[in-house]
Amino acid sequence: MPDGIGEHGIRDVAEQWEVRATELPFQGRVTGVRSDEVLMPDGSYARRDYQTHPGSVAVLALDDQQQVLLVRQYRHPVRQRLWELPAGLLDVPGENPLHAAQRELYEEAHCKAETWRVLVDFYSSPGGTDEALRLFLATDLAESAQERYEAQGEELEIQTAQVPLARLVELILAGELHNPTLITGTLALHAALTGAGPAALRPADAPWPARPFTAA
Repeated sequence: MPDGIGEHGIRDVAEQWEVRATELPFQGRVTGVRSDEVLMPDGSYARRDYQTHPGSVAVLALDDQQQVLLVRQYRHPVRQRLWELPAGLLDVPGENPLHAAQRELYEEAHCKAETWRVLVDFYSSPGGTDEALRLFLATDLAESAQERYEAQGEELEIQTAQVPLARLVELILAGELHNPTLITGTLALHAALTGAGPAALRPADAPWPARPFTAA
């Protein structure tokens, strides 16, 4: 059986092709650009340029009325103000992604959740960046008891909304929403709810090989 095809279906597997040379021509505050010369199956070498990224977390916060909490932000590269899920960077190497997700939900929406599960893990654009993202499902929501986070910069323009899950599915399929994390999370949750249910999702501390972390 070909590698990556298990007894119950298809799965991704770790693999490392030979790299003859590598350089980092640019490193910004958070992300950089790496250029690798990678050995191809025919024996030639090809240059692969990609963005290096520390990783991210996002939260699909679902209330008792099956409404999803959204935030709206301006995204300069695409020149649009997009509806998204609360999300943020894994700023500290080895940071527990659940803690980071809880922080982002508080900072962007002044909200907390009692129940957390891993909804889906994915690479945001694996042909162009090594960014790995863990998306959590958060339920049993309540307003945070902490003082409101003091937003700065572009976060001053954040808007929030609560939209029924069914309506989000309609808007995505109509081409009205474009953020990949929102699309992935919405469709994954819809699949979970029409399938085995949220209880079948992985626990919030499930291993994440793409970005290993400590359990504490």
